Amino acid sequence: MGKPPKLYSFASTDDLVPALRTVGVSGGSLPKTLAKALLAQGDGRAEDGVQFGKWHVFFADERCVPLDHADSNYKLLKDELLDKIPHDLGRPTVFPVDETYLDDVQEMADQYEKVLVSSFAARDSVKLPLFDLLLLGCGPDGHTCSLFPNHPLLRETGAWVLPISDSPKPPAERITLSLPVVCHALKIAFVATGAGKRDIMRKIFDTEEGHTLPCGLVNDGGADKVSWFTDNDAVHGVGFPRRGSL
Repeated sequence: MGKPPKLYSFASTDDLVPALRTVGVSGGSLPKTLAKALLAQGDGRAEDGVQFGKWHVFFADERCVPLDHADSNYKLLKDELLDKIPHDLGRPTVFPVDETYLDDVQEMADQYEKVLVSSFAARDSVKLPLFDLLLLGCGPDGHTCSLFPNHPLLRETGAWVLPISDSPKPPAERITLSLPVVCHALKIAFVATGAGKRDIMRKIFDTEEGHTLPCGLVNDGGADKVSWFTDNDAVHGVGFPRRGSL
């Protein structure tokens, strides 16, 4: 095993936000946190702000729902960030799922994998896509992306994008990056805030069982490429050493 992941703890979510600068995108509460961090940079001056026009944005997982549906990670990102980017900062290139395949989760996963293949290189010449950064959340059960504890998808090693039709968290049908793809990223950042995360954070970082949970598997697979950004409430009582604020 390589070096352990890095755990950063901040006094509050407001203190945490400035540390998140150039990041990838997942769902849940992350787009709002991401928008708060990125849109506050440079006081509105293009020369000081994030150059979104250089970004290519993919989704670590997505729900099999229309892009304008309340459960869509794309809609969440659009509402919280994309629609609020000042014109002079440019527009990121965003790769949502294809709504044509909403009724066939396997085909949706296959088609999204083809998008990754066309973006990262020919499938037969690149074993895994190499994301600059993946920004991930942590569920109360230790899941991340749409990789859930004890699910057979955790054992998949060949595909880049996987279908899931029995998600324990609705909606049941989703697609998700595979565990090898997640662990292969250059940088992996988790965001977990609030007292509601305490129990799962203790389990992930302080117990043997935590290594078998999806977040723990990413910790082990990504090693020192993994950084956790939390507030103090989320890690109260966690024994794993913290690095303090940045």
